[in-house]
Amino acid sequence: MARGERKRRSGPPADAPGLRASDKGVQGAMGRRREGRAGMGPGAGSRRGPGGRGAGGRGPGVAALAALGLALGLGLGLGLSWRGILAWQRARRAVTLHPAPPALPPNSSSALAAPDLFWGTYRPHVYFGMKTRSPRAPVTGLMWLQQGAPPGMLGQLRHTCEQGDGMGPYGWELHDGVNFGRQRLHDGSLLLTTEFVKRPGGSHGGDWSWRVTAEPQTPEGSVPPLLSLFFYVATDGQGTLWPDPGTGGQLDGINGHTEELGDFRLILLPPTSAKGTALKHGSYNILWMPSPGLPLLTEAVKNRLNRWFQHRPPGGSPERYLGLPGSPQWEGESPQPGHTVQGQVVVQQLTLKPPFRVELVFESGSVGWGETRPGGRLAGPVLSQALDAHATAFTNRFEETFRLEARGLSSGEQALGRAALSGLLGGIGYFYGQGLVLPDPGDEPEEDPAPTPSLFPPAPLFTAVPSRSFFPRGFLWDEGFHQLLVHQWEPQLTREALGHWLGLLNVDGWIGREQVLGDEARARVPPPFLVQRAAHANPPSLLLPVIRMLDSGDPADLDFLRASFPRLQAWFSWLQQSQAGPVPLSYRWRGRDQAAAGLLNPKTLPSGLDDYPRASHPSTDERHLDLRCWVAFGASVLARLAQKIGETQAEAELADLATKLKDENGLDSLHWAPDLGAFADFGNHTGAVRLARGPQGLVRVVGRPPPRLQHVDALGYVSLFPLLLRLLSPDSPHLGPLLDLLSDSRHLWSPFGLRSLSASSPLYGQRNSEHDPPYWRGAVWFNINYLALGALDHYGRLEGPHQAQASQLHTQLRTNLVGNVWRQYRDTGFLWEQYSDRDGHGMGCRPFHGWTSLVLLAMAEDY
Repeated sequence: MARGERKRRSGPPADAPGLRASDKGVQGAMGRRREGRAGMGPGAGSRRGPGGRGAGGRGPGVAALAALGLALGLGLGLGLSWRGILAWQRARRAVTLHPAPPALPPNSSSALAAPDLFWGTYRPHVYFGMKTRSPRAPVTGLMWLQQGAPPGMLGQLRHTCEQGDGMGPYGWELHDGVNFGRQRLHDGSLLLTTEFVKRPGGSHGGDWSWRVTAEPQTPEGSVPPLLSLFFYVATDGQGTLWPDPGTGGQLDGINGHTEELGDFRLILLPPTSAKGTALKHGSYNILWMPSPGLPLLTEAVKNRLNRWFQHRPPGGSPERYLGLPGSPQWEGESPQPGHTVQGQVVVQQLTLKPPFRVELVFESGSVGWGETRPGGRLAGPVLSQALDAHATAFTNRFEETFRLEARGLSSGEQALGRAALSGLLGGIGYFYGQGLVLPDPGDEPEEDPAPTPSLFPPAPLFTAVPSRSFFPRGFLWDEGFHQLLVHQWEPQLTREALGHWLGLLNVDGWIGREQVLGDEARARVPPPFLVQRAAHANPPSLLLPVIRMLDSGDPADLDFLRASFPRLQAWFSWLQQSQAGPVPLSYRWRGRDQAAAGLLNPKTLPSGLDDYPRASHPSTDERHLDLRCWVAFGASVLARLAQKIGETQAEAELADLATKLKDENGLDSLHWAPDLGAFADFGNHTGAVRLARGPQGLVRVVGRPPPRLQHVDALGYVSLFPLLLRLLSPDSPHLGPLLDLLSDSRHLWSPFGLRSLSASSPLYGQRNSEHDPPYWRGAVWFNINYLALGALDHYGRLEGPHQAQASQLHTQLRTNLVGNVWRQYRDTGFLWEQYSDRDGHGMGCRPFHGWTSLVLLAMAEDY
């Protein structure tokens, strides 16, 4: 997972300086005169990829020529240089969508096309909330505040998932990805259980209901503090909301209307005991205001709390509490009937002492209102019955799918498996917005020290996220691993996710590796890391679930792959052309950090293995082993797909490329390092580097011997890629040495899984800069370990001299991995981003229900 642009901190909402729309990019590029020879960048429309099709297709090639002709005439008239004209063209291409037919039908996310997926928990960055799959979706959510802070002070208002908020374990323990979920949130002495269930009907996505149960976790005899729950609904740019006043500050409901939902109503029902008995007395407050923007909603609510309210339970002593205004008074200019306000928010605050439970009901006007709707209102006993039925169905389906109980796994390990799946499904989000892109500078050096990014066209993205607290947005290479598990459970979700990712393809075949779409996503990313560069690739891991789809036998999967093939082919063609290396059939990751004074080893963020040691001095002579293996893997997968759908010309070209890249003699000549006894990168390298204290902090010092072109002396994950992607024959002379490297505790083997860098490496456990601790320098990462399990299982089933060793290593590695993840989950309640190779402890961010959720497939021995 490329974490360089996933800064280990969150930042305030901000727009990147110098932001411009793509149509303003013309003026910006033409205003910067550049002189020198003209050069076409990688991925230009004239290039042809496997299958004989240009990466951009015939249409954009003609359009590019026309645009270039116009630019030439315009540029020469203005005295613009050739270099400036080509820079302008590259800037335009970077933000031009690919013309191939979409992989998904038009309006596939709408309520009419996919009513079962229209509503969902598609706001993974908040503890509990729902929205629709629409660009300007109304959103709903929950905040809470434990009252009782000293006078003049405000306690912790919980809303968005934050890495450092001190929350105890939290996450979905059950979530089916479509209709139902149950989550537990531990907040100090408070346990909140949130549940939701959807019910189909009407033409706008149906109804849904929430149940929130609050339970004190205080010593017996102690009095829990007052608890305030804040339920809100917000429109973003279109639609109206009208609170329906009740008595005592409690609303009878919130009426609303939007273009995609039609008329709807939200009702917060009176609180009850845990058994549903109406015994609780609550205090109510209301806020109705113009939307400040969703990223600012927490602060807006916090700023409107004051201490002018008392909670007066029957027979109890009054207590003061922080409350919102007491009646539904509109804070802005008075809206008139029929007048649309640009975004509104209604918040209903409920305050009382736990234990209690409360229900929020959403009713679609296209179904009817209240008890008259089919099945009655989705509340009380009706809601309890629905929740119980969905929980039972989930548990039964889970065992039928993964068979953990039948495999003899303990009840605790089964609970871990359910949480892994549920956390991943509950972390699926729907995003819409415009990303920031810098074009590929081509072969020319970038002369502008601060080039201005352009805005990519508005686009949706339906994707799982790695971590709700730290990375609540889409990452390209993570998503391929996510969908391995999702497809096993709900293939429709995988087709939707892959179709959305392929919808982000630009005219050259590039997809940005990190997607920051929409104001809420942008608010979580520091401005320097918002921009994607159109020259930078990412591992093509989306092809991992493509294999699953090819093997599934599901006609819907094959139909989707047939529709997706032009885009998959364009994406792969761009990858293998734009990242071509210095010699035939070699490849080089573009975008390595230059040899900055403060970096021990310049990072390679596009590879996904950020600080994994590469050549010490970046150069165009580099040959990256993992990238060559990814391209060989991709060619094989797409050749198989082309054969399946009858694309004979593409099949022949892709199969030919795969054969050449999998040729072991060719691989040896470029990447086998006899001195290491392993495969390796090649580049301008020396091991004589260290960080030393200087006037400005730690700086890199290069000693002797000086760098020279050679194999890079790093043993680790990269060394294993020919094995991980199953490119070696079972009788390969190199398979044995790789298995020995993998199983040697002096190198990669640990009791907790395969470490990312050999314990004997000089850079093992070393920080890369003063403020950059080790990341892929020893820690155990589950995604690579999962690939290793699959490879060992694969070679353990093939006859050959290493069959028995591979099979034995598979069993031992699976035991180590699953056992450690289970122990850490049992002790902390979290899945973690990575695990220590020294003691197994979880490290990095948490909860991390991204590729660590593959522990479920490992338990099921499903590779």
